[in-house]
This record gives sequence, structure tokens and C-alpha cells, in this order.
Amino acid sequence: MTATPEAHVGESAPVISRDIPLVATDGHRYQLLARIPDHAKRTLLWLPALGVAARHYLPLADALAARGIAVFVHEWRGHGSSSLRAGRNCDWGYRELLQCDLPASEAAIAEALPGAVRTIGGHSLGGQLACCRLALDPQAAQALWLVASGAPYWRAFPPPARWWLPLACRFLPWLADARGALPGHRIGFGGNEARGLIRDWARTALSGRYAAAGLDHDLEARMATVEVPARAAIMRDDWLAPESSLRFLLSKLPRSPLQATTFDASTLGTRANHFAWMREPDAVAAFFANP
Repeated sequence: MTATPEAHVGESAPVISRDIPLVATDGHRYQLLARIPDHAKRTLLWLPALGVAARHYLPLADALAARGIAVFVHEWRGHGSSSLRAGRNCDWGYRELLQCDLPASEAAIAEALPGAVRTIGGHSLGGQLACCRLALDPQAAQALWLVASGAPYWRAFPPPARWWLPLACRFLPWLADARGALPGHRIGFGGNEARGLIRDWARTALSGRYAAAGLDHDLEARMATVEVPARAAIMRDDWLAPESSLRFLLSKLPRSPLQATTFDASTLGTRANHFAWMREPDAVAAFFANP
């Protein structure tokens, strides 16, 4: 593992910026983006939303690092620094993300800061897969942090989304299969996404249950055994991840106590929707850094 560190000064402590090149167990290559303050006692492995490159979370990483938390932003395969791009001849699903990629990032964090309190968290799909990762390995983290996240199960949404979500959840896998990958940028949902990933997502959206093609584990049963404190930031005007969808997601972790706060536009200093907080993350960072 090599990286060229760059020191800069945050609000309270010097912070080292690192781009850490990693290789997953199946050969997938990507970079883990790190912001490491001096004397950090907590690490956060941050998982992006569907179709969002890791670099877009650097404002959040900087805000948390300035508060003493070492942040490592994961890169989903198919985006940003990833060596792969989804297509008819290049496919993957939740299994590869959970069993190939995330362990590589976890190992890099353990090497960089052994002994620190480990936290995993994410935005939207990232939050869901953080829960699934804890199901597969309860020792992966000691706390769970979520922002604008929740299960996509259609019954967990209020109208009008509840009325049309089942149709969308059937159409998107069909489109991905027909095109070889989901053209997310064209249709306004995610990015260029692997068809296997979209099938796994749609399965949860239609059934309310988490599973992954090729994964020989019962994610639902394992999620029920996870015992970590969970903190969640809800965006008041977020129709993509309303509070009801978050509550449904965390109901699958009944042993994990939840502390949730709803953010409005006046608190954030920007719109309280699914994405705007990423550019103005200070209020969210303060919520997580000050339990």
C-alpha cells in the first residue's frame, strides 16, 4: 500500500490527505480517499450513494477530520477511481461489493490506524450496504452512521412514491438487462450501474428483504444479530429516503439503538434534500462528532 501524503491544517488539528491504492480480492482496483487528523481515536469508513463518486464526499471528510475523526471514503466499483465500468461484459452485484471490496478498505484502515474505534456509515445505498456489511462481519465496526439513508422497500414510502415505486422497481432491472447496464445518468437515477447490482437493489425494493445473488448467507437473519449504536441524519425534504424508510431499515437491526435527528434547510444552510447537504456538511459533521 503506497500513498503520497499531503498535510494541511483543519480547524483544530493537522490533517493528512491520502489517496490509498487498493486491490480487491477479485482484482478490482480503486483508491480509498483518506483524511487523517493527528491523534485520531475514531475512524469512519464512508460508503457513497448509488452512482456517486467518492470525491464528492471530501467536504464531509474534511469537516469530520477537522473534528478529530479519521475518514476513509470508499469508491464503489464502476465509478470514480474504479478500474471497472459496468457493461454487457462487466457485471457485479452486492456480493462483490460486500465480500471483495469492503474488506480491502477495512484492512487498509486497520493498517493506517490500528486500535482506533471503528465506525462504518454511508449515504443512501451506502447506508444500506453498511448495515449488510455489519451483518456479514459484526466486528467490521463498533458504530453505524447514516445520512439520508433508508431501505427502498415500496411499502415503507408514503404516497405518492408508494404508488409508482413498484413499477419503477420492475422497469429498472429490465432496462439494465436490455442495455447491458443501467444508463442512470440518462434517466436520472444513479450512474452507469451494473445490471446485477440493480437486480439486487430491486429485490429489496419489491420484497423488503436484503439478499445478494451468489451470497451464501442469510442477510436478514444476520442483521437481526448486529449490536452497534446507530446514529442517523434525516433530511426533512428527502423523498428518496424519508424517515419511514430509515425506520424500516433500522427495524432489521433491533439490537442496535438508534439516535436520529431531522435536519431542515435553516439548520443545514442549504436545501434539506437527498444531495444538497453534501456541499454544506458542517451541521451533519457536528451531529456525528458530538454525541
